[in-house]
Amino acid sequence: MPKLTAGVVKFQREVYPDRRAMFETLTQGQKPEALFITCSDSRVDPTMVTQTEPGELFICRNAGNIVPPHTTHTGAMTAAIEYAIGALKVPHIVVCGHSQCGAMTGALNPDSLEDLPHTHEWLDYARAAVQIVQTRDRELSEKEKLKRLIEENVILQLTHLRSHPYVAQALAEGTVTLRGWVYDIGTGGMRALDESRRAFVPVDELYSDLPDAQPDNLTTSMANAVRDAAAGPVGPGGGCCTHTGPGQEVT
Repeated sequence: MPKLTAGVVKFQREVYPDRRAMFETLTQGQKPEALFITCSDSRVDPTMVTQTEPGELFICRNAGNIVPPHTTHTGAMTAAIEYAIGALKVPHIVVCGHSQCGAMTGALNPDSLEDLPHTHEWLDYARAAVQIVQTRDRELSEKEKLKRLIEENVILQLTHLRSHPYVAQALAEGTVTLRGWVYDIGTGGMRALDESRRAFVPVDELYSDLPDAQPDNLTTSMANAVRDAAAGPVGPGGGCCTHTGPGQEVT
């Protein structure tokens, strides 16, 4: 805690004064460029990876970057997705997995979750991805299976996203796009899903058709493209969510 509180004091004394105008603008509302769904893992920092500012990402985090399929059950993820697309009109959704994911390691080895019943139940939303890997990739090493599962889980959660009413509507109207990414903690690399090949490739390769899509300015190019596509009024409020399990949620 001393490090955290010292950080707050530094922010108030040094950071905020230099960026007061930006924060005052943010009090008027938010118009984020993307809904960014990723893992709760402390090693993953969405704003650092994407080089974005406050107000640019609507972030949802949970164990395993899971998106439960839409049901009548009201959960934190369902509500956040509904708000992001239905109220804020966010034009871009990214599901971002990452290397060395503990949640996916647990999904591959469910017996290891015996003492974590809520985690075990939550990761059942990744079961289809696990089944694909355990069947299709049975000859691979455990390390390679984990890598494949991290990718398949991102693909599965994109499928789940399409079952949410506002997402389905926005897709039909062409006002939202879905992206699947996998971040490598050790190298800083980011791979994106090429749906035509069902393969993950470096972001600068997949998005090479964007203006100035070079490694150093790729994020800016994507952000500008999303900003140009954004529509609808600025919405109120803030947004991040943590989902701890089907029956236990915190927003």
